Amino acid sequence: MLNFDEQRFLRIQSGAVALRKRLDDVIISCLEKGAENIFFLGTGGAAILMQPAAQLLQRRSRFPAFIDMPAELFLTGSANLTEKSIVVIPSLSGTTKESVALLAKAKEAGATVLTLVGHAETPLGKGADHAFVNFAEDDTSCESFYLQSLFIALSIMRHRGEIENYEQIAAELETLPQLLLEVKRAYEDKAEAFARVLAGSDYHIITGAGNVWPEAFYYGMCILEEMQWIRTRPVHASDFFHGTLELVEKGVSVILFKGEDALRPLGDRVQNFAPNYTDRLTVLDTADFALPGVSDEVRGLVSPIVLASVLERISAHLEVMRDHPLTTRRYYKRVAY
Repeated sequence: MLNFDEQRFLRIQSGAVALRKRLDDVIISCLEKGAENIFFLGTGGAAILMQPAAQLLQRRSRFPAFIDMPAELFLTGSANLTEKSIVVIPSLSGTTKESVALLAKAKEAGATVLTLVGHAETPLGKGADHAFVNFAEDDTSCESFYLQSLFIALSIMRHRGEIENYEQIAAELETLPQLLLEVKRAYEDKAEAFARVLAGSDYHIITGAGNVWPEAFYYGMCILEEMQWIRTRPVHASDFFHGTLELVEKGVSVILFKGEDALRPLGDRVQNFAPNYTDRLTVLDTADFALPGVSDEVRGLVSPIVLASVLERISAHLEVMRDHPLTTRRYYKRVAY
């Protein structure tokens, strides 16, 4: 595979899976001590990657789950952020300015803070009540963060009696690192063609629904815009028909991500509409990828993780095709802001 270290990928994703038991133990402890809600409070891309876990709790649990922007919450506070709160802060670097500031505010409120970081010796690594460390880099962090936050959500549901097959789900999730590697291998020959679609336009409408919508948002903002300087319009498939559809015409690129959860019909709606008005609809569907031994239920849960793995292969070809390394920046962490 192009510019890819298989063993490094397996090591990082296996590292995320290995955190499951400790995450479960910490969640048990928090619930036993009377935790009443949970906040997922990442910054930028890391925040987006927390959305599927938060959505899972909001839809299938009675345990209140909040997702907010640290930069705003730092200024406004929240009536729900108390000593009875669990706060989850993901930051690969462990140094993200807004998240470090929010850590102090959460501690001031008496909340129990869990951080998901790539480096222990950082402000977020050292300042948390419970730091979960799994080294990763930009090309491997999505799957790691998705897995860790999913384990947190499932643990809450397990200990509240809101899910009966936790052990089965956990066992299937533990097979993901190797399965994701096989997905990458199987897709490699197609990745270049998808990259050509992305390289072929300076503007894309990117859409999805359910738990793959965050990956659509993330890929548009953090990869195509930040790392490739390609303009995008990420829009939820539910909102596609309330404004953005008027921009669809011949020659306009529409990129649709489809997952396998209950919200898949919203993606179908876009897929049925767009080809009537543009000749440039491209679909990336997790149902096309084999995951031997993974049940339909778990396939629905891991759709964003599968997309992240496939999109990494596309990005690897895209940066070479455009002679624009994914590490190139003009402003991000380059200038004061």
